[in-house]
Amino acid sequence: MTEPSDSRRPLACHPASPSRPALAVVGCVRLVPPGSLRLRYSVQGGTDGLRIPHPSPPVRADRLWEHTCFEAFVAAAGSEAYREFNFSPSGAWAAYDFDGYRRNMRPADARDPAIRVRRDACNLELEAILDDACLPAGPLRLALSAVIEDRDGARSYWALGHPAVEPDFHHPDSFVLLFDRAGPRPGETRG
Repeated sequence: MTEPSDSRRPLACHPASPSRPALAVVGCVRLVPPGSLRLRYSVQGGTDGLRIPHPSPPVRADRLWEHTCFEAFVAAAGSEAYREFNFSPSGAWAAYDFDGYRRNMRPADARDPAIRVRRDACNLELEAILDDACLPAGPLRLALSAVIEDRDGARSYWALGHPAVEPDFHHPDSFVLLFDRAGPRPGETRG
């Protein structure tokens, strides 16, 4: 069964990672015609205790997951291959292709995503739009996740699900959202 065109889900903190009790992380995916995805991540509950990089001009960069970072993993339905996207609140981003579970990682040929960040004392919100040319054709399987770093350097790992004992955003069972980018057929409604 595919998700509605707008899917908002809470991310859970991995039980093996520390987390501030009042913190909540939410991920939202929305289909944007003609087949792009708008990803929105929200950190709620006080951001003053978090290490959040300052905004800078957008640039492609590696190792973003070592600090506060939001991630999306996208695969064509029925395929082992997938693409990983990383988005930093600084505006930096990365994209990697894999042939299967952590197999043959390489930089993806992807267009710069449009990234927008808003922050106040209580909330951090990052929105990224992935152009349809950056995504596989047809129905998609997605995994949403986040790394949240405290000011003392401790990191917590958030995802829609945690199928492994250790945090592992690449795990095939993490790809729990299903989207049909073709949209509803004539006469069909989604809700």
